[in-house]
Amino acid sequence: MALDTTVALPEQALVAPVPGDPDADSATAVDTAESAAPRAAATSRWRAVLRRPSLVASIVVLVLVTLWAIAPTWFTAWDPIQGVPADRLQPPSAAHWFGTDNLGRDLFARVVHGSATSLAATSVAVVVGLAAGSLFGLLAGFLRGIVDDAIMRFMDVLLAIPSLLLSLALITALGFGTLNVAIAVGLASIASFSRVMRAEVLTVSTAVYVEAARIAGVRWYTILRRHVLPNASGPVVALAALEFGVMVLAISSLSFLGFGAPPPAPEWGSLVAGGRDYLAVAWWLTTLPGLVIVAVVLAANRISRALERDGGRR
Repeated sequence: MALDTTVALPEQALVAPVPGDPDADSATAVDTAESAAPRAAATSRWRAVLRRPSLVASIVVLVLVTLWAIAPTWFTAWDPIQGVPADRLQPPSAAHWFGTDNLGRDLFARVVHGSATSLAATSVAVVVGLAAGSLFGLLAGFLRGIVDDAIMRFMDVLLAIPSLLLSLALITALGFGTLNVAIAVGLASIASFSRVMRAEVLTVSTAVYVEAARIAGVRWYTILRRHVLPNASGPVVALAALEFGVMVLAISSLSFLGFGAPPPAPEWGSLVAGGRDYLAVAWWLTTLPGLVIVAVVLAANRISRALERDGGRR
Protein backbone atom coordinates (compact mmCIF):
# COMPACT_ATOMS: atom_id res chain seq x y z
CA MET A 1 0.00 0.00 0.00
CA ALA A 2 1.47 3.34 -1.06
CA LEU A 3 1.91 6.01 1.62
CA ASP A 4 0.83 9.59 1.03
CA THR A 5 3.99 11.71 1.43
CA THR A 6 2.37 15.03 0.62
CA VAL A 7 3.21 17.69 3.24
CA ALA A 8 0.60 20.32 3.94
CA LEU A 9 2.09 23.80 3.68
CA PRO A 10 0.67 27.01 5.09
CA GLU A 11 -1.21 29.14 2.62
CA GLN A 12 1.36 31.92 3.04
CA ALA A 13 4.10 29.59 1.79
CA LEU A 14 2.09 28.72 -1.32
CA VAL A 15 1.68 32.33 -2.29
CA ALA A 16 4.67 33.68 -4.17
CA PRO A 17 5.40 37.41 -3.99
CA VAL A 18 4.03 39.20 -6.97
CA PRO A 19 6.54 41.47 -8.67
CA GLY A 20 5.47 45.08 -8.47
CA ASP A 21 3.10 44.47 -5.52
CA PRO A 22 2.74 47.88 -3.76
CA ASP A 23 2.18 46.33 -0.32
CA ALA A 24 5.31 44.17 -0.53
CA ASP A 25 7.40 47.07 -1.81
CA SER A 26 6.22 49.37 0.97
CA ALA A 27 6.92 46.74 3.64
CA THR A 28 10.44 46.22 2.29
CA ALA A 29 11.03 49.97 2.26
CA VAL A 30 9.89 50.31 5.87
CA ASP A 31 12.21 47.48 6.99
CA THR A 32 15.13 49.05 5.13
CA ALA A 33 14.45 52.45 6.67
CA GLU A 34 14.21 51.02 10.17
CA SER A 35 17.51 49.16 9.83
CA ALA A 36 19.25 52.21 8.36
CA ALA A 37 18.00 54.65 11.02
CA PRO A 38 20.41 53.54 13.81
CA ARG A 39 23.38 53.65 11.45
CA ALA A 40 22.43 57.13 10.26
CA ALA A 41 22.02 58.35 13.85
CA ALA A 42 25.42 56.95 14.85
CA THR A 43 27.06 58.50 11.79
CA SER A 44 25.54 61.91 12.47
CA ARG A 45 26.60 61.69 16.12
CA TRP A 46 30.21 60.99 15.18
CA ARG A 47 30.18 63.80 12.64
CA ALA A 48 28.92 66.16 15.32
CA VAL A 49 31.78 65.08 17.60
CA LEU A 50 34.39 65.55 14.86
CA ARG A 51 33.12 69.07 14.20
CA ARG A 52 34.21 70.03 17.74
CA PRO A 53 38.03 69.84 17.91
CA SER A 54 38.18 70.61 21.63
CA LEU A 55 35.89 67.66 22.37
CA VAL A 56 38.01 65.38 20.18
CA ALA A 57 41.15 66.51 21.98
CA SER A 58 39.51 65.89 25.36
CA ILE A 59 38.51 62.36 24.35
CA VAL A 60 42.06 61.68 23.12
CA VAL A 61 43.51 62.87 26.44
CA LEU A 62 41.25 60.63 28.51
CA VAL A 63 41.81 57.64 26.22
CA LEU A 64 45.57 58.18 26.43
CA VAL A 65 45.73 58.33 30.23
CA THR A 66 43.41 55.31 30.40
CA LEU A 67 45.84 53.38 28.21
CA TRP A 68 48.64 54.54 30.50
CA ALA A 69 46.79 52.98 33.41
CA ILE A 70 45.96 49.74 31.58
CA ALA A 71 49.24 49.06 29.77
CA PRO A 72 52.03 51.36 30.98
CA THR A 73 54.75 49.23 29.42
CA TRP A 74 53.44 50.17 25.97
CA PHE A 75 54.59 53.75 26.53
CA THR A 76 57.79 53.46 28.55
CA ALA A 77 60.41 50.84 29.27
CA TRP A 78 61.90 52.61 32.31
CA ASP A 79 61.37 51.27 35.81
CA PRO A 80 59.28 53.72 37.88
CA ILE A 81 60.87 52.60 41.18
CA GLN A 82 64.53 51.89 40.43
CA GLY A 83 66.65 54.80 39.28
CA VAL A 84 70.12 55.44 37.90
CA PRO A 85 72.02 57.73 40.30
CA ALA A 86 74.27 58.97 37.52
CA ASP A 87 71.23 60.32 35.66
CA ARG A 88 69.74 62.31 38.56
CA LEU A 89 68.02 65.65 37.87
CA GLN A 90 68.44 65.53 34.11
CA PRO A 91 66.17 67.89 32.15
CA PRO A 92 63.63 66.63 29.58
CA SER A 93 65.35 65.05 26.59
CA ALA A 94 64.85 62.40 23.94
CA ALA A 95 65.98 59.71 26.39
CA HIS A 96 63.86 61.02 29.29
CA TRP A 97 60.80 62.87 28.00
CA PHE A 98 59.90 64.38 31.38
CA GLY A 99 63.44 64.39 32.78
CA THR A 100 64.62 62.51 35.87
CA ASP A 101 64.16 63.08 39.60
CA ASN A 102 66.66 63.35 42.43
CA LEU A 103 67.19 59.56 42.46
CA GLY A 104 67.66 59.21 38.72
CA ARG A 105 64.20 57.75 38.07
CA ASP A 106 62.52 58.55 34.77
CA LEU A 107 59.70 61.01 35.54
CA PHE A 108 57.61 60.10 32.51
CA ALA A 109 57.65 56.45 33.59
CA ARG A 110 56.52 57.47 37.08
CA VAL A 111 53.69 59.60 35.66
CA VAL A 112 52.56 56.78 33.34
CA HIS A 113 52.68 54.11 36.05
CA GLY A 114 51.11 56.48 38.58
CA SER A 115 48.08 57.00 36.36
CA ALA A 116 46.78 53.55 37.35
CA THR A 117 46.65 54.50 41.03
CA SER A 118 45.25 57.98 40.44
CA LEU A 119 42.56 56.91 37.96
CA ALA A 120 41.56 53.87 40.03
CA ALA A 121 41.10 56.06 43.09
CA THR A 122 39.13 58.58 41.07
CA SER A 123 36.88 55.86 39.62
CA VAL A 124 36.15 54.48 43.11
CA ALA A 125 35.31 57.99 44.34
CA VAL A 126 32.95 58.62 41.42
CA VAL A 127 31.20 55.27 41.91
CA VAL A 128 30.75 55.89 45.65
CA GLY A 129 29.40 59.40 45.15
CA LEU A 130 27.21 58.47 42.19
CA ALA A 131 25.68 55.37 43.78
CA ALA A 132 25.00 56.79 47.24
CA GLY A 133 23.98 60.25 46.04
CA SER A 134 21.66 58.90 43.35
CA LEU A 135 20.00 56.56 45.82
CA PHE A 136 19.33 59.35 48.32
CA GLY A 137 18.09 61.72 45.60
CA LEU A 138 15.89 59.03 44.07
CA LEU A 139 14.18 58.27 47.37
CA ALA A 140 13.83 61.93 48.34
CA GLY A 141 12.32 62.99 45.02
CA PHE A 142 9.93 60.06 44.68
CA LEU A 143 8.73 59.48 48.24
CA ARG A 144 8.71 63.16 49.24
CA GLY A 145 7.19 64.19 52.54
CA ILE A 146 9.19 63.53 55.69
CA VAL A 147 11.68 61.33 53.82
CA ASP A 148 12.48 64.18 51.43
CA ASP A 149 12.85 66.68 54.28
CA ALA A 150 15.14 64.43 56.32
CA ILE A 151 17.41 63.51 53.41
CA MET A 152 17.73 67.02 52.02
CA ARG A 153 18.44 68.61 55.41
CA PHE A 154 21.27 66.11 55.82
CA MET A 155 22.55 67.05 52.36
CA ASP A 156 22.41 70.73 53.29
CA VAL A 157 24.68 69.97 56.23
CA LEU A 158 27.15 68.21 53.93
CA LEU A 159 27.09 71.11 51.47
CA ALA A 160 27.82 73.56 54.28
CA ILE A 161 31.18 71.86 54.92
CA PRO A 162 33.97 72.46 52.34
CA SER A 163 34.55 69.24 50.46
CA LEU A 164 38.30 69.13 51.11
CA LEU A 165 37.79 69.69 54.82
CA LEU A 166 35.11 66.98 54.90
CA SER A 167 37.45 64.60 53.06
CA LEU A 168 40.21 65.29 55.58
CA ALA A 169 37.83 64.56 58.46
CA LEU A 170 36.76 61.28 56.87
CA ILE A 171 40.36 60.27 56.20
CA THR A 172 41.12 60.87 59.86
CA ALA A 173 38.39 58.38 60.71
CA LEU A 174 39.14 55.86 57.95
CA GLY A 175 42.93 56.04 57.96
CA PHE A 176 45.55 56.81 55.31
CA GLY A 177 45.87 55.05 51.97
CA THR A 178 44.66 55.47 48.42
CA LEU A 179 41.44 53.50 48.89
CA ASN A 180 40.46 55.44 52.01
CA VAL A 181 41.20 58.70 50.22
CA ALA A 182 38.95 57.63 47.33
CA ILE A 183 36.11 56.65 49.67
CA ALA A 184 36.42 59.93 51.57
CA VAL A 185 36.32 62.02 48.40
CA GLY A 186 33.35 60.03 47.11
CA LEU A 187 31.40 60.47 50.35
CA ALA A 188 32.11 64.20 50.27
CA SER A 189 30.42 64.45 46.84
CA ILE A 190 27.18 62.66 47.79
CA ALA A 191 25.26 65.90 48.31
CA SER A 192 25.90 67.16 44.75
CA PHE A 193 24.66 63.96 43.13
CA SER A 194 21.71 63.77 45.49
CA ARG A 195 20.40 67.26 44.71
CA VAL A 196 20.66 66.80 40.95
CA MET A 197 18.96 63.41 41.05
CA ARG A 198 16.18 64.73 43.28
CA ALA A 199 15.47 67.61 40.91
CA GLU A 200 15.24 65.25 37.93
CA VAL A 201 13.06 62.76 39.80
CA LEU A 202 10.64 65.52 40.81
CA THR A 203 10.23 66.37 37.12
CA VAL A 204 9.98 62.81 35.82
CA SER A 205 7.65 61.55 38.56
CA THR A 206 4.87 63.87 37.34
CA ALA A 207 5.01 62.51 33.78
CA VAL A 208 1.96 60.84 32.26
CA TYR A 209 3.52 57.39 31.96
CA VAL A 210 4.50 57.41 35.64
CA GLU A 211 0.98 58.37 36.67
CA ALA A 212 -0.39 55.64 34.41
CA ALA A 213 1.87 53.07 36.07
CA ARG A 214 0.67 54.17 39.50
CA ILE A 215 -2.97 53.89 38.45
CA ALA A 216 -2.30 50.43 37.01
CA GLY A 217 -1.13 49.28 40.44
CA VAL A 218 2.58 48.88 39.69
CA ARG A 219 4.68 48.76 42.84
CA TRP A 220 6.59 51.93 43.68
CA TYR A 221 10.04 50.34 43.50
CA THR A 222 9.21 48.90 40.06
CA ILE A 223 8.19 52.36 38.87
CA LEU A 224 11.48 53.73 40.15
CA ARG A 225 13.52 51.06 38.39
CA ARG A 226 11.69 50.96 35.06
CA HIS A 227 10.45 54.50 34.51
CA VAL A 228 11.93 57.10 36.84
CA LEU A 229 15.59 56.12 37.07
CA PRO A 230 16.28 55.65 33.31
CA ASN A 231 14.66 58.99 32.45
CA ALA A 232 16.30 60.94 35.28
CA SER A 233 19.86 59.66 34.88
CA GLY A 234 21.00 61.88 31.98
CA PRO A 235 22.03 65.02 33.96
CA VAL A 236 23.47 62.83 36.70
CA VAL A 237 25.78 61.13 34.19
CA ALA A 238 26.93 64.55 32.98
CA LEU A 239 27.59 65.54 36.59
CA ALA A 240 29.59 62.32 37.06
CA ALA A 241 31.85 63.32 34.16
CA LEU A 242 32.30 66.76 35.72
CA GLU A 243 32.94 65.29 39.16
CA PHE A 244 35.53 62.95 37.64
CA GLY A 245 37.74 65.93 36.89
CA VAL A 246 37.03 67.50 40.28
CA MET A 247 37.88 64.24 42.03
CA VAL A 248 41.14 63.86 40.10
CA LEU A 249 42.09 67.26 41.49
CA ALA A 250 40.86 66.41 45.01
CA ILE A 251 42.68 63.06 45.17
CA SER A 252 45.85 64.64 43.80
CA SER A 253 45.58 67.38 46.44
CA LEU A 254 45.23 64.85 49.26
CA SER A 255 48.09 62.82 47.80
CA PHE A 256 50.12 66.04 47.67
CA LEU A 257 49.48 66.45 51.40
CA GLY A 258 50.75 62.90 52.04
CA PHE A 259 47.48 61.02 52.59
CA GLY A 260 47.71 58.82 49.49
CA ALA A 261 49.97 55.95 48.48
CA PRO A 262 53.18 55.75 50.53
CA PRO A 263 56.54 56.29 48.77
CA PRO A 264 58.07 55.13 46.53
CA ALA A 265 54.77 54.24 44.82
CA PRO A 266 54.13 56.81 42.07
CA GLU A 267 50.98 58.92 42.25
CA TRP A 268 50.28 62.19 40.47
CA GLY A 269 49.85 64.31 43.60
CA SER A 270 52.86 62.85 45.37
CA LEU A 271 54.99 63.43 42.26
CA VAL A 272 54.16 67.13 42.38
CA ALA A 273 54.90 67.19 46.10
CA GLY A 274 58.22 65.40 45.63
CA GLY A 275 59.55 68.09 43.32
CA ARG A 276 58.95 71.03 45.67
CA ASP A 277 62.43 70.88 47.18
CA TYR A 278 64.03 71.03 43.72
CA LEU A 279 61.81 73.65 42.12
CA ALA A 280 64.66 76.13 41.66
CA VAL A 281 66.96 73.67 39.86
CA ALA A 282 64.51 71.12 38.38
CA TRP A 283 61.29 72.86 37.35
CA TRP A 284 60.07 69.80 35.43
CA LEU A 285 59.58 67.72 38.59
CA THR A 286 56.46 69.70 39.54
CA THR A 287 55.46 71.36 36.28
CA LEU A 288 55.06 68.34 34.01
CA PRO A 289 53.05 66.12 36.40
CA GLY A 290 50.97 69.19 37.22
CA LEU A 291 50.25 69.76 33.54
CA VAL A 292 49.08 66.16 33.21
CA ILE A 293 46.61 66.72 36.07
CA VAL A 294 45.41 69.97 34.48
CA ALA A 295 44.91 68.28 31.10
CA VAL A 296 42.84 65.46 32.60
CA VAL A 297 40.67 67.86 34.63
CA LEU A 298 40.03 70.13 31.62
CA ALA A 299 39.27 67.14 29.38
CA ALA A 300 36.73 65.76 31.85
CA ASN A 301 35.07 69.17 32.17
CA ARG A 302 34.81 69.53 28.38
CA ILE A 303 33.22 66.10 27.99
CA SER A 304 30.81 66.91 30.81
CA ARG A 305 29.67 70.07 29.03
CA ALA A 306 29.13 68.10 25.83
CA LEU A 307 27.06 65.48 27.64
CA GLU A 308 24.99 68.16 29.36
CA ARG A 309 24.36 69.99 26.09
CA ASP A 310 23.42 66.85 24.17
CA GLY A 311 21.16 65.71 26.99
CA GLY A 312 19.39 69.07 26.97
CA ARG A 313 18.77 68.82 23.24
CA ARG A 314 17.19 65.39 23.63
